[in-house]
Amino acid sequence: MRDKIYFASDFHLGVSPLAVSQEREKQIVAWLDTIKVDAKALFLVGDIFDFWFEYKTAVPKGFVRFLGKLAELSDLGVEITFFKGNHDMWMFGYLKEELGARIIDNELELTLDGKKFYIHHGDGLGPGDAKYKFLKKFFRSNICQWLFGCLHPSIGIGIANRWSRHSRGASGGEEVFLGEDKEWLILYAKEILQKKHYDFFVFGHRHLPYDLPIGENSRIVNLGDWFHHYTYAVWDGKNLSLEKWTH
Repeated sequence: MRDKIYFASDFHLGVSPLAVSQEREKQIVAWLDTIKVDAKALFLVGDIFDFWFEYKTAVPKGFVRFLGKLAELSDLGVEITFFKGNHDMWMFGYLKEELGARIIDNELELTLDGKKFYIHHGDGLGPGDAKYKFLKKFFRSNICQWLFGCLHPSIGIGIANRWSRHSRGASGGEEVFLGEDKEWLILYAKEILQKKHYDFFVFGHRHLPYDLPIGENSRIVNLGDWFHHYTYAVWDGKNLSLEKWTH
């Protein structure tokens, strides 16, 4: 029976060096191959690609194993949802047309088996980081997307690849838990709970897996990354568990 729902984020496919990205891609494909037997839905919660931009007649090359496996899952009836992250916010219609995927701009609120979920990549939430929040609005604006689309793909993707070399994925450093009073996604979730109840908050972005109770009868799950942790979450209809792919 296809009765499980999977959540994963922060693959950062394409981050240099290429050979390392391709090996990570193979591990992700191997994991996807194991879940295809019972997956009802797959939520990819942002930064799946280290860079993504859809030109009118071109998309970034690569990721053929990953996209092919997603196509297989889609053909099997698995519902696929992409969230825009801070690295792959320029998703438009390509993945919807090719994979039947749903694209989520920001947060998604949904009810699964009577439990309320709040899902978001996690960038730009919580207190502080005013500079990024301003840049996020600009990068997501129509004028910014139009200007970047005017660049030849070789130039635009070349610029993005150079920038990618300085990303968190390329730096190789592991994230450190700051404590509940300093983790901005925990602070954000607690703020939301003052206005509305959710049973589960699911985030990416942080590159640090954790599963913690917050408030009354609520939990926050950060999905981690696929550089150091190879972690994901699965909902079986009763429980949301944070799991680790062993490879």
